[in-house]
Amino acid sequence: MDVGFDMHAVLRKVLRNGGEYADLYLERSSPLAIQCEDDRIEKVIAGRECGAGLRLISGKRTAYAYTNELTTSSLLGLAETMSRSVRSLEGPGERTIVLQGTSLAGSGNFVKQPPEKVATDKKADMVKRANHVARSFDPRVRQVMVTYRENRQEVLIASSSGEVIEDARCYLTAMVQVVASAGGIVQTGYEPVGGLIGMELFDAEPLEIAAEKAARRALMMLTARKAPAGRMPVVLSSDAGGTMIHEAIGHGLEADLAQSGLSVYSGKIGQQIASPLITVVDDATLPGRRGSFFVDDEGTHAQRTVLVDQGILKTYLYDRLTAMKDGTLSTGNGRRESYRHRPIPRMTNTLIAPGAARPADILKATPKGLFVRKMGGGQVNTVNGDFVFEVSEGYLIENGRIAEPVRGATLVGNGPSVLMSIDLVGSDLGFSIGTCGKDGQGSPVSDAQPTLRIPEITVGGEVE
Repeated sequence: MDVGFDMHAVLRKVLRNGGEYADLYLERSSPLAIQCEDDRIEKVIAGRECGAGLRLISGKRTAYAYTNELTTSSLLGLAETMSRSVRSLEGPGERTIVLQGTSLAGSGNFVKQPPEKVATDKKADMVKRANHVARSFDPRVRQVMVTYRENRQEVLIASSSGEVIEDARCYLTAMVQVVASAGGIVQTGYEPVGGLIGMELFDAEPLEIAAEKAARRALMMLTARKAPAGRMPVVLSSDAGGTMIHEAIGHGLEADLAQSGLSVYSGKIGQQIASPLITVVDDATLPGRRGSFFVDDEGTHAQRTVLVDQGILKTYLYDRLTAMKDGTLSTGNGRRESYRHRPIPRMTNTLIAPGAARPADILKATPKGLFVRKMGGGQVNTVNGDFVFEVSEGYLIENGRIAEPVRGATLVGNGPSVLMSIDLVGSDLGFSIGTCGKDGQGSPVSDAQPTLRIPEITVGGEVE
C-alpha cells in the first residue's frame, strides 16, 4: 500500500509523553452491494473509502482516534492530541522506533476469481436468476429479497514494536430471504453463503440453490404443526451451524468480557466447563471461511486456538491489550469493523470439534424429542450463560427417526449446563456464516458444530 506520510514520525509523536505501545492502522476498501426486491434490482451501491486509526496504550488503557485525511500534518496533529492524554514521570521525549520492512500477508491466496474482475451487470444477472428461482418455486411465495455484497479490503498495520504488515482481503456474501403465506399463516426462509473467497464461491454453492433452500424452508413451515412445549431431548444437526456455540460459550471466552467479570467463564481457566466430549476451537486459518484472515487487525498472525480441551477451559481469546493485562500473548483475535473502530477481542471461525459417533446413530439412539436442522437468531446473557434461541427449521423425532416438521420452537437453557450435559457428538461438521455484533461494530465470522445430542432442554412452543 502506498503511504503518503511518515509513519515513524507519527508513532514517535504519539508516544512522546509515554505509553507502552502504539499502532497505526491504514485501510482502503472497495465495497459493492446489489439488492433485488419486489422483483427488480432496487439498489446497486459501490464506493471507495480510506482512512487511518491511531491507538495509544498507556497504563493498560486505550486512547483511539481516526481520520480520513491521510497527510503527515493531519496525522501528526492527531498524534500530538493523543499524546497529551499521557503524563509520563520522565517528561516528554522521543522514543526510538525502527520500522522493519513491510511484510505481506496472504489472504489473497484464498481468492481464485477476484470479484473486481467480474462485471457488475453479470453479478446483477446472478441476483436476478436467484430471485426468479425463488419466485417461481411455488405460488405461495409472496416476497423475495436477494442481496449480494463484496468488499475488497487492503490494510497496513505499523506498530511501535517495529512491525509493519500488509494484507489484502476479499469478503463475499450473498443471501436469499423468502416469505410465503397461505391461510393467514406467514413464514420466512433464509439462506446465506459467503466467505473470504472470490466468485468461485458460486461454482460450489450456486445462488439459485440457496434460493431453492430458502423457498423450500418457508413453504415447509407453512404446513408444519406448532412445536410442542416442555423439556425433551434435542438433536442439533451439523446443518444447524454453530449459532449456539457462538452465543452460549464463544462470547464468554472473549478476554475483555472475562477480565471484567461479565462472563460466566471468568476465572475458570483449568476448570471443567463442558462435557469431556466437547473440544472448542477458534481457528482463523481455515481456507476461505468467512471468519478467516492471515493477520488480525493488530498485525498478529492468524492462529488456531484450542479454548476448551475435552471439557477443560484452556484459555481465552486475546487481543494485544487484554493479553498485556493477563501477562500473555495475543491469540490473534484483535479485530475491528473499520479504521473508525478500535480493535477488541472477537471470535473468528469458532467450532466444536467432531467426535466419534455416527450422526445416524445419534438419531437412532433418541426415541423421542426435537431435531433441529437450522437455528435462527438468539440472545444470551454472558454473565450467567442463560440463552434463548429460535429454531428456523425443526422436526419431531419419533422412534429414532425424523418425523413431521414443527414451527415456532425455541431452545431455552444455560450455556454451561447444556455443554456439560451433551452426551453424543457426531463425526460430521457443518458451518454457518454471519456478522457478529459487539460494542457497536460488526465482524465477519463463521461457526461450526457436529451433530450433537442434548439429553434434556426446555423447548418453548405452543400447546395445541
